[in-house]
Amino acid sequence: MTIKALTFDTGGTILDWHTGFKAAFKRVGEAHGITHDWGSITNEYRRRTLNLMLNHGEHATATKNFDDVHLEALNDLIHEHRLTQFSENDKRSIAWEALHSLECWPGFPAALTEFKKHFICVSFTLLSYRAIIDTARKNGLTWDAVISCEGIGKYKVLPEVYLTCAKYLQLKPQECCMVASHNFDLDAAKQCGFKTAFIRRPDEWGHEDPPHKTPSTHHDFVADDFQGLLKKL
Repeated sequence: MTIKALTFDTGGTILDWHTGFKAAFKRVGEAHGITHDWGSITNEYRRRTLNLMLNHGEHATATKNFDDVHLEALNDLIHEHRLTQFSENDKRSIAWEALHSLECWPGFPAALTEFKKHFICVSFTLLSYRAIIDTARKNGLTWDAVISCEGIGKYKVLPEVYLTCAKYLQLKPQECCMVASHNFDLDAAKQCGFKTAFIRRPDEWGHEDPPHKTPSTHHDFVADDFQGLLKKL
């Protein structure tokens, strides 16, 4: 069946969260004369926010969005690492301002323009609507639509989320292709009938290997970058 829409994971596949958050942690730390392994703290921050967000709303309507989760996880990290010098403004600069000003990976804005000539292109994301609005404005991205789990009231990787996305687009799941750098997202989409495209993102976690370095064998497309995916599609 012909693919009519590309639904892009956005938080890590499109946006470089590691560089953005690491810079924010370092900036705040240096202002207080604190030296730390900010890269490792950034990656722990990412793990915790995902653990708090994935499958949220499984048994009842979700009560928080990804912005709320970023502040919750940050408060826990500050307590555990005894970063008591961090003020409320410091917390906001990391949990909200850094998140909402993340830069996208090089080459995506131009690739998005090309993708849109052939497909409906959607940000299909754990991120809040406001985070997608702000990062789109910062990076010059013009999505055809934004489908945030925030609006669905349930979060990936619950199957209802993927089926609702297809429903909103008035397409069959088989007419949608999930594009991501993470097997957990793609595998869940595949189980719901989506086509899947894995984008390699070896630098996503900075100095650490990404948890999903090797794509699952059942993905329909695997590419090193967006230009490579465009050619395969």
